[in-house]
Amino acid sequence: MPAAAFSEWEVNAVNFIARMQAQIENLVKLQAVELERSRLTQAARALPAEIAQAQAALAAAQNRVGEASSALSREDSLRTSMEREIATHRKKAARYRDQQNTLSTTDQATANAHELHFAEAEAERLENEAFASLERTEAQEAALAAARARIESLAAALDKAREHVRLRQAEIDRQQARLAAQREVLRPLIEPEWLSRFDRLCASRGTGIARVENQQCTGCRMGVRPQTWNQLREGELLTCDSCTRLLYWDPAFAPVVDHPQQSAKPKRKISKPPMEE
Repeated sequence: MPAAAFSEWEVNAVNFIARMQAQIENLVKLQAVELERSRLTQAARALPAEIAQAQAALAAAQNRVGEASSALSREDSLRTSMEREIATHRKKAARYRDQQNTLSTTDQATANAHELHFAEAEAERLENEAFASLERTEAQEAALAAARARIESLAAALDKAREHVRLRQAEIDRQQARLAAQREVLRPLIEPEWLSRFDRLCASRGTGIARVENQQCTGCRMGVRPQTWNQLREGELLTCDSCTRLLYWDPAFAPVVDHPQQSAKPKRKISKPPMEE
């Protein structure tokens, strides 16, 4: 049919549908750009946490080294003090033993024996404690060595985390620059009224446009009215009554309906003639 045969109404309808399709396509592209920009922003905000986590692990290991060093110092001081006490008790025991031959009364001998026994018992007790201190020192020295090795490992991990964050941030910056360029191209292609509504919805709901599937808004999962559904399938851009997002329909996502094939008519059975004897 020649172009002149089309009525003005039909031409306007075709132009309206084409314009709406262009608006929808650009809005969908813009939303994909905005969602990706938001995702990258969240990823960039999470990057410092990687360094903070590595720093916290290193600080904890450094604290363990400090605690192990302090514990070793305490054990050294404790043994030094015990060694002085042991020497004192050993000297007392030796003096009491020397006095045994010079005592003249039973009471003196009993008191001397009591003091001698106490001095020897205290010296033995302190020697046992000093031995236990040595065992604790050996365990703490092993813990200190492990903590120092852990520090070296965590320090290297911190350096790697910083380098990873630096590279990742650079990559995010490059992607953000590319998306910003795409955004600047798309926004002027969208009519100001649709763009303003889209921006407000993105700010309040995270997304501004939603596809309709199975007569439901994919943004809020609420059903749309039959009239709205018919208008969307004609290519219009409408508003969801529930979430107020812009609604569109994409025939590429329409379910495929399997049409049952007509059953073939049964073939008439042809009887075979009887076999001749």
